[in-house]
Amino acid sequence: MTFHEIRFPDDIAYGATGGPEYLTTVVSMASGHEQRNANWSAARGKWNVASGLKHQAQLNTLIAFFRARKGKAYGFRFKDWTDYRATGQAIGTGDGTTKAFQLVKSYVSGAGSETRTITKPVLGTVVPYLGGVKQTSGWAINTATGVLSFTVAPAQGIVITADFEFDVPVRFDTDSMAVTIEQIDLHQWSDIPVIEIRVYALYPTRNLGRT
Repeated sequence: MTFHEIRFPDDIAYGATGGPEYLTTVVSMASGHEQRNANWSAARGKWNVASGLKHQAQLNTLIAFFRARKGKAYGFRFKDWTDYRATGQAIGTGDGTTKAFQLVKSYVSGAGSETRTITKPVLGTVVPYLGGVKQTSGWAINTATGVLSFTVAPAQGIVITADFEFDVPVRFDTDSMAVTIEQIDLHQWSDIPVIEIRVYALYPTRNLGRT
């Protein structure tokens, strides 16, 4: 995957419109009943960042960012200000052998749940715990994959949790710039879609609890 480890400007992302999106097929019967099929097992984020533009300087920055990514060609990091951190998140249980664990975030509501693979943690925000005890050394985090690795494998039955902030891997969902020139030094870009890039976990989640 062609990806640039650079974050979309936070001040523009702060005003973005969007969030998680699903693909559901609904078949309506003559009786009024319906059949629903969830085509995706997990959501895919989609945003319009045009709503975050507030002044010309931001547009100049965005134009440079768009050109450097070659439109849809290169992915990048995006901060979803509505959902960018996890606290006390269970990421696995030790078996005495496994040293590497994929960061995830679980969403639970009633009997329903979804586990999201986190591949772009923010540098300096990851704090792991073994059995509730904060680990200040003996581990490393890959901020390009979201894999947390321990020097010594956590013991059998030890619950591994972590606090962290994360970005979303995304790309522009357009190859063209539809910029309107309203007057000198005042331009408008009405629709700037970005869409989440699905990334598979490098390490399947092991014995993940509903924490």
